[in-house]
Amino acid sequence: MNTPIPSRRSVLLGTVTAGTVTVLGMPSAFAGGGTLRRGSRGQQVTDLQNRLNSLGYWCGRADGRFGASVQQAVYALQKAAGLSRDGRVGPKTRQALDAGVRPSNRVSDGIEIDLDRQLLIASRGGSIRWILNTSTGSGERYDGGKIATTPRGSFKVYRTVSRGWRTAPLGRLYRPAYFTGGYAVHGATSIPPRPASHGCARVSVGAMNMLWDEGFTRKGTRVKVY
Repeated sequence: MNTPIPSRRSVLLGTVTAGTVTVLGMPSAFAGGGTLRRGSRGQQVTDLQNRLNSLGYWCGRADGRFGASVQQAVYALQKAAGLSRDGRVGPKTRQALDAGVRPSNRVSDGIEIDLDRQLLIASRGGSIRWILNTSTGSGERYDGGKIATTPRGSFKVYRTVSRGWRTAPLGRLYRPAYFTGGYAVHGATSIPPRPASHGCARVSVGAMNMLWDEGFTRKGTRVKVY
């Protein structure tokens, strides 16, 4: 099928010709209509989960339940496609799924954090492995006038906490991987599709476990923030 390219900073799986993309070897996301949302269940959700995972939008095991992990993956897809971030799968999000929308990566091996789109991308061997919704520094003032920002630059993971939750002065961090000062990629229970942290890059608890399991939190891992 031919579909207009939906995002100025996305790459699409397949061939791109004169403003359209032809997806090769990638099945349609799922059949049927209607909007899928948190709480939806059934075969369409299973197909959605399989499609998201195949494109690199991590959502865990496909079990036919539209839960928090699926919503996080949909947020990430919507961010990559330049769509409204409502966490629901309606016509425009279905189109992005069928088109195979993915962001481009700047890091061959390691993690990158795109502050403008609020995406965390994990790559290995030059190829994107996973694309995650993240929430970084809100830009708001806290603690007597400090501003919640996430530092830009190229860093490396230098300290990790491998098990459970760490209680820090500004909140609880799940299995954090620190990349500069007190800034870390870490799991959290709240990851809205907008900047909302004190400066760390939040991902879901499940996604943080996945990053640990796949070696993206090892000391020395590159972390690029831009």
